[in-house]
Amino acid sequence: MKRVSLIIIVSLAVSVLAVIQTGCKKPPTIEELQASVEIIDIETKWVKKIYKPWPPKLTLAPAISFRAKNISNESLKYVFFNAIFWQKGDKENLGDNLQIGIGKKPLMPGEVSDTLLMKSNFGVEGKLLADFKNNPAWKTTLVKLFIKSKGSQYALLGQWEVSRKIDFKEPERVGPKK
Repeated sequence: MKRVSLIIIVSLAVSVLAVIQTGCKKPPTIEELQASVEIIDIETKWVKKIYKPWPPKLTLAPAISFRAKNISNESLKYVFFNAIFWQKGDKENLGDNLQIGIGKKPLMPGEVSDTLLMKSNFGVEGKLLADFKNNPAWKTTLVKLFIKSKGSQYALLGQWEVSRKIDFKEPERVGPKK
């Protein structure tokens, strides 16, 4: 019985030392996250979600693209970004997108990430591109961008209005020209 107790105590001691050795840290605070990243090269637009030429169907989704700059003194890795889209005046969101923006390869201080495109998982449906461009009922769409890393809470990085720029071109129609 004493031998089993000794094995348990030794196992616990080894486990505790292993946890201490691996550098378990408390998660970064919201303020630390916000102070570690600068969002640059921001572009908002609408992108193709679904396109079918016949019967005509086009679904456009709001999107945001950006790059993240590490403005902290430490390397960053395992950083997630969450974009939440909604139309002004609506209570429910139009969709969201959660992506890993900085993965296993760290982003060193002063470095800038590759461009990250985040588009809503839901969109607005029409038949043709003209349905969107000439629609007087087009609602203003907004996006909030959050950051999360290593067990932290989500930290708001900013909010932007999604431009009316549409990053999609319909293919030329086949058949006789009018």
